[in-house]
Amino acid sequence: MIDRPARIGLDRPLRTAIIGASASGGWALESHVPAIQSLDGYELTAVATRSRRSAEAAMDAFGADRGYDDPAELFADADIDLVTIGVRVPAHRELVLAAVAAGKHVLTEWPLGRDVAEAQELRDAAADAGVHAVIGLQARMSAAVQRTRQLIQDGALGRILCARLYDSTVAFGPASPQSDADLEDPANGATHIAIHGGHALDLATVLTGPITPACVLQSTQYPEVAVEGGDTLIRSIPDHLLVFGRTHEGAPLSVEVVGGRPPDDTPFHLEITGTEARIVLVGGAIRGFQSGRLRLRVNGEEQTIEEFPDLPEAAANVAGLYRALREDITTGTTTAPSFDHAVRLTQLIAGIGAPA
Repeated sequence: MIDRPARIGLDRPLRTAIIGASASGGWALESHVPAIQSLDGYELTAVATRSRRSAEAAMDAFGADRGYDDPAELFADADIDLVTIGVRVPAHRELVLAAVAAGKHVLTEWPLGRDVAEAQELRDAAADAGVHAVIGLQARMSAAVQRTRQLIQDGALGRILCARLYDSTVAFGPASPQSDADLEDPANGATHIAIHGGHALDLATVLTGPITPACVLQSTQYPEVAVEGGDTLIRSIPDHLLVFGRTHEGAPLSVEVVGGRPPDDTPFHLEITGTEARIVLVGGAIRGFQSGRLRLRVNGEEQTIEEFPDLPEAAANVAGLYRALREDITTGTTTAPSFDHAVRLTQLIAGIGAPA
């Protein structure tokens, strides 16, 4: 393993490039761009898209200095410190390997790879390159989650007696836009269980520690999917997951991840009961609870928590992730979730029998 690059001084922003930043819409537009632009320690230096025309449009829209339609040119740019990879999972491997080989720090959307072997390959490549490699599990950076974690660590709940998490999404239901049809193929590594199950299980482990599954129920509630344009697709992946297990301290825990729920339902609910107090996190967003602000109640009393109040909802947790990454790079801490953590989570999902 080569030595880690010199730490970047606090007097200079991290010069960041986003691959997959479109001015016409999408996750990067909603989250990564405003998050980076809101932080003093970052500069959005470059964007990369599939065409020169869209790259120039994104560059103009986001105020970036450079726009690329060839990722290789971006990786060769000596003025880029960090590359955010915000494209579909099947493209992660090639882009991550090229980025770390060029000595760039990377932040990659979850899931990291199409399966455990691919995730391990990317983790090892980043480690050998000596760069910081962070996975986009931003829910753990929610201000409400951070407060909850601190309360648990401080012993405010006493001994944890039980925990249950319910997460639902309108996606992976009876209908799908054409642009999401590839998510139905388990070979692409971005199934309902991999994406939403991964975020849910990650949050559960952040708050309660490692989980030992005891019973796993998976089912396909919507076996036929009406694809935009008139086609019908036979679903071959689970759209419902229910995990019963125990925390590392032996408390019973359940995690339920549901696809195809109506958008007006409460999409997310996490309850942790201890001998001294009960904590509830509620909320959610159209793209999943990880992309929205959560509300915290302690013994039924709403807690006032404000962080990044001026940011769009989808950007708040992502901004927390970038802030943690900069702290790791500049001070040597390990706060942001790493590729090594991504491998462990991918293994957990694979271990419960879900495509990952």
